[in-house]
Amino acid sequence: MQLLLDLHPDAYPLEGFRRTQLLEWVYVQGAGTFDGMSNLPAELRAELTGQYHLNPFREIETVRSSDGSVKYLFTLQDGRQMEAVYMPYLDRKTVCVSTMVGCPAKCSFCATGAMGFGRNLTPGEIVGQVLAVAGGEGLAPRELRNLVFMGMGEAMLNYDHTMAAARILLHPQALGMSKRRITLSTVGIAKGITRLAAEDDLGLKLAISLHAPDEETRQRIIPTGAANSIAEIMAAAREYQGVTGRRITFEYTMLRGVNDAVWQAELLADLLRGLVSHVNLIPMNPWDGSGFQSTSEADIQAFYDTLEARGVDVSVRRSRGKDAGAACGQLALKRPGAVSGNPAAGLGAAL
Repeated sequence: MQLLLDLHPDAYPLEGFRRTQLLEWVYVQGAGTFDGMSNLPAELRAELTGQYHLNPFREIETVRSSDGSVKYLFTLQDGRQMEAVYMPYLDRKTVCVSTMVGCPAKCSFCATGAMGFGRNLTPGEIVGQVLAVAGGEGLAPRELRNLVFMGMGEAMLNYDHTMAAARILLHPQALGMSKRRITLSTVGIAKGITRLAAEDDLGLKLAISLHAPDEETRQRIIPTGAANSIAEIMAAAREYQGVTGRRITFEYTMLRGVNDAVWQAELLADLLRGLVSHVNLIPMNPWDGSGFQSTSEADIQAFYDTLEARGVDVSVRRSRGKDAGAACGQLALKRPGAVSGNPAAGLGAAL
C-alpha cells in the first residue's frame, strides 16, 4: 500500500474539485485517515483506503525541553527510528526535520554520526514529520512556516527525495511554505551544492557545516571530508552564490583545542573573502561518549572578535533543547521522559 504523502500534489489520484478537497484534508486539516473526510463520498473514501495510507509512523514519542522545544521520536512503519525537533520562538514556529535514519557523514562530534547510516527517508516520511509535529503541538499544519533540513542525515546524499519533499512543502495546495523560510544544511557535498544552484523553482537557503578551515582538522573531525575538500566546497559555494545571488550560512561547531584557535579564525575569514555569507558559531552540545568539549566562552569571544575584525558577518548560536537531547549534534534516539503518542489517531491529532 502506497504512502499518499510520497506523491506530489499534482500527482494525487483524484482530479479537479475532488483533488482539491483531498489536499485540503491532508495539508490544511492534517487528517490522518480517509474515514473522517466527510465531504468525500463513502465509496471514494473506501477506494482510497484500499490503495493508500496517510501515516508514515507506527509510533510517536515526545521529549519536552524547559525552553519550549520538543524532540519528536518517530518509529517508522518498518520499525526504524528517527527524530525531528519543534522550536517555538516569539516571532515564528520552526521545525527541524530529518532526511535519513542515522547519518553516513560520521562527524566525530555529532551523536547522530555515531549511530551510523540506516536508510534514506522517502518524501512522505520527511513531509510527515511536519504534519505530525503540527498535530502534536495542537497547530494547523500551515502554522509551521519555518523549516530546516538539519535533523538526522545528510540531505545532499538523499537529494532526490529531499527535493521532492521541498516541492510538496512549497506547493500552494499543500503546505504553501515560503522558499525564503526553508534552509537546507549540508556537511559540504560539493556536487549537491552545484545541483541545488540549478533548482530554479526552489530557491532554498543554503547552510554549509564547515567546522574547520584547514584540511587536516576537518578530515580529523569529519572522516567523510576527504571526499569533498575545502577547496571544492568553497568553489561550489561560490558557484551557488553566482547563480542564485543568495547569502550562504556557514555552521561552525566550536570544539575546545581542536578548531578554535585564532589562526583558524583568520584562515576562515580568508576563505570567506568575497562571499556574501554569515557564520554561526555553535558551542558544542554535550553527549555521552563524544570525547569533545565545547570551547570556553572566552575563546569563543576571541574567535568571534577575530572574524568580526576581518569583516565577517558572525553570530554565536545558542542551541535550544539541550536538556531534551534535541540540540544540534545531540539527536541519537535518547528517550529521557518521553511521552508516547497514538499515531493511529491521525497525524493531525494531538499526542
